[in-house]
Amino acid sequence: MDVTDRIVLRGIRARGHHGVYDFEREQGQDFVVDATLHLALHTAAATDDVADTVHYGEVAEQITAIVGGEPVNLIETLAERIAAAVLQDERVRTVEVTVHKPQAPIAQVFDDVAVTIVRSRA
Repeated sequence: MDVTDRIVLRGIRARGHHGVYDFEREQGQDFVVDATLHLALHTAAATDDVADTVHYGEVAEQITAIVGGEPVNLIETLAERIAAAVLQDERVRTVEVTVHKPQAPIAQVFDDVAVTIVRSRA
């Protein structure tokens, strides 16, 4: 079945201690995560039962816990961890995760630094 349904979470903010520099790990900084889950939602729509869908509140809690958890050097690694956690729910076929690092240690003026990955169930 071709899955075109999506659950989208945008702008989940959490404090983390990720980065390659010591001061990033010591001081921490805010990260923002967007996640798009691709899955079939026809059963949930028909039953009107939250048990038949992926609970986006629980996904948001998972993301926040991962961002606030064990530090990593790269936001690429952080995005990979989030994607792996979301894909633990077998209903999710594909997930797109964007990790924004708005306080990245860059000398130039910038609006955002972000990494986006897409992972699918095998």
